[in-house]
Amino acid sequence: QTMVAGVRKTLTFQGCRPSADYQLPLVTGCPGRCEYCYLLGSLGGRTYLRVYVNVPQILARAADYIEERRPRLTVFEGSAVGDPVPVERYTGALARAVTFFAAQEFGRFRFVTKFADVDHLLDLPHAGRTTIRFSVNTPAVIRRYEAGTPRLEERLRAAARVAAAGYPLGLMIAPVFLSEGWERDYEELLGTIAGHLDRSQPLSFEFVTHRFTERARTKILELNPASTLPLDPQERRFKYGQFGYGKYVYGAEKMEQAGDFLARSVAALFPRATVAYFV
Repeated sequence: QTMVAGVRKTLTFQGCRPSADYQLPLVTGCPGRCEYCYLLGSLGGRTYLRVYVNVPQILARAADYIEERRPRLTVFEGSAVGDPVPVERYTGALARAVTFFAAQEFGRFRFVTKFADVDHLLDLPHAGRTTIRFSVNTPAVIRRYEAGTPRLEERLRAAARVAAAGYPLGLMIAPVFLSEGWERDYEELLGTIAGHLDRSQPLSFEFVTHRFTERARTKILELNPASTLPLDPQERRFKYGQFGYGKYVYGAEKMEQAGDFLARSVAALFPRATVAYFV
């Protein structure tokens, strides 16, 4: 896959709710080749990875945002438009960000990855101010729709190493497909997670149900006309997102039932876990 290195010229950071206050632009794109990925719509068909060589300038701009908002905490998301872990061997951007935020009393950093190559981060001074999250899903979803990513067990073993290094740890389960038998599938997934991690430790969960824009739907079907993804707009509710474009989401009643079920399931297995959000 092609990787382009360039200067990040736009240093006005976009918002990133509900994950964080702002995006921290370290990378654009991902080599995971997930069939459902929202980047298929938002990046306009660009398939290359873009990394930025002016990371010190980007972090200096983050310091400005932190100063403007102090004494409130300012949280930055490093994975809003890409996965920074697969390119870290070339950029060192995550290592710089982790050490930068370790010195920020009023700043916090978080990123999420589907990849397991995190060992180079384990010995860094992080002061508990960087949260590393792993995006996981059921083995069937990974096998069917996440062609270029590691297996579930590899991600969970990496998550255990991250927790042992003292980082705040999170699991993002996304996208949650509310198809027939979903309760059993995701309950089994949570059980597998519990089998790999120390359940007595703090842990945060984020749940994102499957949704799609018309642009992403068109691109997905263009790339794979035989896709088995649930992409029928007639089965969804249309909703406008935070950036002004519309998306197709599950109906309100189904969303409420799913949110309640997943919250109960997490509470039953992880006594010190929190559900950061369900959308």
